[in-house]
Amino acid sequence: MLRVSPRRRGGLRQAFTLIELLVVIAIIAVLVGLLLPAVQKVREAAQRIQCYNNLKQIGLALHNYHDTNGHFPSGHIELNVGGKFQYFSGWSIAILPFLEQDNLWTTYLDNPVPNQDPLNQPFCTFPLKVYTCPADTRQKMSLKPETIAPDGGGNPGLFYMTGSYKAMTGIGDTATTDTFGGFWNEVQLAQKAHPSGRGAFHGDGYSGFKPEKMATVTDGLSNTIFVGERHTRTHFARGPFWADTFNLYSKGAAWPYSATLIPDYDLCVTLLNGNANPCKYGWGSLHAAGMSWLFGDGSVRSINAGIGTAVFMALSTCEGAENLPDY
Repeated sequence: MLRVSPRRRGGLRQAFTLIELLVVIAIIAVLVGLLLPAVQKVREAAQRIQCYNNLKQIGLALHNYHDTNGHFPSGHIELNVGGKFQYFSGWSIAILPFLEQDNLWTTYLDNPVPNQDPLNQPFCTFPLKVYTCPADTRQKMSLKPETIAPDGGGNPGLFYMTGSYKAMTGIGDTATTDTFGGFWNEVQLAQKAHPSGRGAFHGDGYSGFKPEKMATVTDGLSNTIFVGERHTRTHFARGPFWADTFNLYSKGAAWPYSATLIPDYDLCVTLLNGNANPCKYGWGSLHAAGMSWLFGDGSVRSINAGIGTAVFMALSTCEGAENLPDY
């Protein structure tokens, strides 16, 4: 008969009881519950810092472009080529050499090859981190930048790399929904509706407009929005595309509708009773601290989506001569 010596018996290890195991699991669950919010806050802060840094780089590139050319780039350039109106370069493409993307910039085929030409697809589907906010829903879905076919008649069957930022074109006309960032005739009609309502990056070329200079931003560079965030939880094909110069895909406008500042395209359309055009030129951010905006002086600031629409529209113009309250 096998005997266990007292010494051996004392060395045996007793297993955890079920109650002890449950207590340990409960303690771990409590610790995880306490840590998750802190981790989320750190992640959000890192995303916001990266977004700020992107906008800072864009602002520096815009100023260097101005120093080199004597003016800021156009929001987009639209020309009549062979009896057909075509879009060519735009603000985000023009500043590539000043973002240390000279090699990429040289591959863009400009006039007489329009932006919306299959020959420019290799360029327009190239991912660029500087135009990508890590909080952008479209980046989170695939964990990487992705190409999407924009949802509109201006880009039939073409794919573009997603982006996270739009340039400000100015005040949109509520009567017609025309903006300073639309077709050449829409730019002219927006000018008639709001003679002092243009922003820093409107449509140029056939519209008769010319690029803005620092001297023409008479409201003050620190009081004028240049570039801002645009994220949407729905209808991803209505978000920004960094290399697409067609109208709303790289440019936005200011409206007297707070719905155009929320990061949800479909909800915006619903809140505006099906009036989709202001939502197409809308904005929105998923940062808890608010939307990130690049101003003309190169500063980057957060603005809450609850900002008064009158103040927001005043910030969108170059020479509106508005008196701005605190925001």
